[in-house]
Amino acid sequence: MAGGWTRDGAVQDQIDDTVADAVISARASMPSGASEPFCTLCGGDIPEGRQRAIPGVRTCVACQSGRDRPVAAAINRRGSKDSQLR
Repeated sequence: MAGGWTRDGAVQDQIDDTVADAVISARASMPSGASEPFCTLCGGDIPEGRQRAIPGVRTCVACQSGRDRPVAAAINRRGSKDSQLR
C-alpha cells in the first residue's frame, strides 16, 4: 500500500534497493588477490585449504571468528518517546 504521490510497491522497491546496496557493500569489502601464508593478527599459519577457498584471506580461522562475533546493540523495541529518553 503506497500513500501520497508514490505508486503501489514503492516501499518494496526501497527495501530491494537497500538489500542490493548492502550486498554490493559486502562484496566490495571482501578480500581479493593473493592470500597471506600467515595470519596478520596472530602470525599463525593459514591452512592451504582456507587460502584456496577464500582468495585474498589475511586471517586464520580463530582470529576471523573473533572478528565476526556479533556486536550487542541496545534496540528500543518499545518505540515510545519516554523509553528513548532513558
